[in-house]
Amino acid sequence: MRSRSSEPVDTPPLRATAADGLKIVVVGGFGVGKTTLVGSVSEIRPLSTEETMTQASVGVDELKSSTDKTTTTVAFDFGRITLDDEMVLYLFGAPGQKRFWFLWERLFSGTLGAVVLVDTRHVADCWYSIDRLEHHGLPFVVARNNFGEPDHTLEQLREALSLPPGVPLIDCDARRRDSGVEVLTALVTHLHTLSYARETTP
Repeated sequence: MRSRSSEPVDTPPLRATAADGLKIVVVGGFGVGKTTLVGSVSEIRPLSTEETMTQASVGVDELKSSTDKTTTTVAFDFGRITLDDEMVLYLFGAPGQKRFWFLWERLFSGTLGAVVLVDTRHVADCWYSIDRLEHHGLPFVVARNNFGEPDHTLEQLREALSLPPGVPLIDCDARRRDSGVEVLTALVTHLHTLSYARETTP
């Protein structure tokens, strides 16, 4: 039996016109949809470091009754998406379990911006993500990943997270490629807005 890595796959080549490569990190709590988002938008077969959770993780990992996840990311997810003829995003999905958070500092190196995924059933799970991004001074957008009917309006969520008005807050469905692309486009637009503001500030 061949390993997954040796299986043939149609991988779109990187365009010759690609001039800007941006490193983007997707962060959030366990089971919020980071691996799903990276996988749904990636134009190449995503690299995933998901492993099956065993009884050994009981009492170590924080498991939730609202999810039937049986795997967890132990390093990071990686994917690539071309937004236009010149701009390519390299996506890194950060692990959600606390015992792997030490990897975040390395993932943040060279990162221009981030997406914070939020499950409104577990809002507090994204506080650490926002805290670390603010600590590193990294721009970010917040995307509410919808698991059925939302428990909060976007304005209620903004208030709960104490997000300033300048931080974009949007809805998404991490399973849908078009929705994931909208999230990434919102982040790139946010980065351009911040860059322009810095350039025009006396």
